[in-house]
Amino acid sequence: MTLYFTSEHEWLRVDGDTAVVGITQHAADELGELVFVETKSAGTQVKAGEAVAVVESVKAASDIYAPVDGEIVEGNAALADDPSTVSSDPQGAGWIVKFRLSNPAQLEGLMDAAAYAAFVG
Repeated sequence: MTLYFTSEHEWLRVDGDTAVVGITQHAADELGELVFVETKSAGTQVKAGEAVAVVESVKAASDIYAPVDGEIVEGNAALADDPSTVSSDPQGAGWIVKFRLSNPAQLEGLMDAAAYAAFVG
């Protein structure tokens, strides 16, 4: 598995042609505790930069964007009952969507962990 990051504060954990996407710890800290998460439906085709989910905290509502092109295969259904999981474990159980990559070459334009750490520095 390989981990990538975006300038929009999403992370992707890639395994083969599938990616799990969520928000980074930095984004979770900025948003505060989440009270609502809604993802697009399985089977939805998305292009890089298109919204795949909406998260809402007591501070703000934010879109979560597709870092690369793909098809959503699953939303994290557990977040409907406990959206605060995104806040408490954003890069683990708080993942938001899984999708099948359409163009793996797009991963080359994303940051690795060191580059993301420097970005939020």
